Amino acid sequence: MKTSRKSKIFSIMIAVVLMFSMFAILPAGNTASAADNLGLHAKAAILIDADSGKILYEKNANQPLGIASMSKMLTEYILLDAIDAGKVKWDQKYKVSEYAYKISQDRALSNVPLRADGEYTIKELYEAMAIYSANAATIAIAETIAGSETEFLTLMNKKAKELGLKDYHFVNATGLNNEQLQGMQPQGTSKNDENKMPAKSVARLAYHLLKDHPEVLKTSSIPRKTFREGTDDAIKMDNWNFMLPGLVSEYKGVDGLKTGTTDYAGQCFTGTAKRNDTRLIAVVMHAEGPQHIARFNAARTLFDYGFGQFTTEEIVPAGYSFKNQKTIPVKDGKEKNVKVATKDAVSMMVKTTEADDYQAKLVLDKKSLTAPSKKGTVVGHVEINKKSGKDYGFIDGSVSGADVVTTATVEKASWLSLTFNKIGHFITGLF
Repeated sequence: MKTSRKSKIFSIMIAVVLMFSMFAILPAGNTASAADNLGLHAKAAILIDADSGKILYEKNANQPLGIASMSKMLTEYILLDAIDAGKVKWDQKYKVSEYAYKISQDRALSNVPLRADGEYTIKELYEAMAIYSANAATIAIAETIAGSETEFLTLMNKKAKELGLKDYHFVNATGLNNEQLQGMQPQGTSKNDENKMPAKSVARLAYHLLKDHPEVLKTSSIPRKTFREGTDDAIKMDNWNFMLPGLVSEYKGVDGLKTGTTDYAGQCFTGTAKRNDTRLIAVVMHAEGPQHIARFNAARTLFDYGFGQFTTEEIVPAGYSFKNQKTIPVKDGKEKNVKVATKDAVSMMVKTTEADDYQAKLVLDKKSLTAPSKKGTVVGHVEINKKSGKDYGFIDGSVSGADVVTTATVEKASWLSLTFNKIGHFITGLF
């Protein structure tokens, strides 16, 4: 009897110890992660298909948070625009300003030291920014394009608006906290302010950057490079994106894009990976866990989820006619109606287990036409809806698929035919 009682007490003690051990190993902030079905230890995250912009997953994606050096994606975008427009050239020389020089000497920040009397090509500075997240090099690029970082902020805000970003707040080109800029922060910004944006806007920025300037991947995919190789100023640059080939958190297919870290923003990362014909974009904000690695662990989880559980499915084929609206009327035409159908196929990434949950809906923008009417006239579009469960839509906010167009040309009826039609309508109206 005593032995049995002792065994029960011992069992209870073991259970209590195990229970407390489970709580002890949970990382800080796990309360938010507990409700997250992917188990992500991050304040916010989003995963999208880089081709269509289809959102595959999101967590707290609309809350503005610190973005740190992920800000440099917008600086890259503006620079690549300027290169394409011929306003800036890769071999163009930059003479170091006092501001850029002083920031470049702060080795507590990510930097390549610049000489006060030095000259550097835009290509060198761009590589330092994209690979090593060099802050003074970023300031140098901003000064080259706009004359000053203060004026460059105007370009950042203008481009953000053009891209449809929401709830953005920019105070510098680098993503540093302004207090790290030694009192030289852009005019009109406070001394301890920092760049902010929601994960959804960061993903939208990355989406458009890859669409409009895919060449950015040629640089963002470089794991290591030497700045000013062969000179006394040579310095090794290891890419902060540890998911690149040969680095500590290597992940197959990763070739970009941008990390970010400040005390306010925490560990951030916008990553992109391609496998076969599928490219994904993952954004992780304020990851919780081991220094520098937590953001990549979270991104790995997102990529595994996207590549492992989603496939690209054709929802509606090209030339598809909806049963409830195969035609629309044509006024004054030789034919009274014209057939309408989808111009292109509608394909998108969906969860493999939910492929049958999606349906297409025809939305007519024009309920009738007037002859003459050409073949291919757009009369509406397709909306894709999910029958049950959560669907996140697309990164640009649309739910639209393909255009719906006319499948034939309808000529205008002859004067005589139109006259008889009017007489017929008149007589019918009398009775």
